Amino acid sequence: MAGVHADAWETTPDRIVAVFDPDRERSSKLASDHDALIADDFESLVGMVDVVDICTPTHTHGAYVTAAAQLGVDVVCEKPLARTAAEAFDAVAACDAAGVQLLVGHVVRFFPEYATARDRIVAGDIGDVGILRLDRSTYLPAGASSWFSDPSKSGGVVLDLMIHDVDYARWVAGDVGRVYARGAQGGDHVLATLSHTSGAISHIQGSWAYPRGSFRATLEISGSDGLIQRHAAESFVASVGAQDEVSDVPEPPSSSTESPYVTQIKHFSRVLHGNAEPRVTAFDGAMAVAVCDAIAESLETNRAVEVGP
Repeated sequence: MAGVHADAWETTPDRIVAVFDPDRERSSKLASDHDALIADDFESLVGMVDVVDICTPTHTHGAYVTAAAQLGVDVVCEKPLARTAAEAFDAVAACDAAGVQLLVGHVVRFFPEYATARDRIVAGDIGDVGILRLDRSTYLPAGASSWFSDPSKSGGVVLDLMIHDVDYARWVAGDVGRVYARGAQGGDHVLATLSHTSGAISHIQGSWAYPRGSFRATLEISGSDGLIQRHAAESFVASVGAQDEVSDVPEPPSSSTESPYVTQIKHFSRVLHGNAEPRVTAFDGAMAVAVCDAIAESLETNRAVEVGP
């Protein structure tokens, strides 16, 4: 993901000054690819830049965001904002206290299919939103990213994958008051029902139990006056059997000619330069984690769980 973000920054007026990775070999390659310096540690990195972009494993996000804020630089953080809601809200508070900007990489808001659907809803094309059905199903990330399979670090399929649609559901239907969830396949396949305070209901499926090489992402949103569906586009159809040669980390399909990650980073650049308002606020990033925490609790207790900061 650091490479994805770095490539995207190359499309903006901003310059990649330095990189840091505890793995010296990885930092050397990234620095070489982008004509950047190599920082010896995180504090040295922050001292060299105006903005730090955090693309580290999930369980380290909160601490890095807070440290960057205390050192006085703006922060971009790949989703999720932190491993737990408590850490996420602490990170938001640290950035607020330091007067620095915090932008969270919830890239689904930049996929044209999802952004267009939301635009149509805001325009009133389908009336009042009633039911959302969102599905994001793929294979378990592997290889160098094996930390994904440790729930204490990644938060599992809920915090890493389902959070995309949790955030999107909040963007479309507003705050979530209560959740109920059930899981299968050792917790790698989860179904969650979100009750929004607006009265809308979201049914969200997230799975790491699909064949390697497949990625299914669909949406259906029904309102009082209409229906929006995104199901059968060729780029969204998953393969039936597993593939041998696939990336370690699943790559979501998109109909866009420009990578949504590039669109997202271009937007972040405009925000950081004061030329746009953030499509994803720091509070949005923290609330997405809070909803996922409630889903995880519901999976453990088999009860509906109230959502709160």
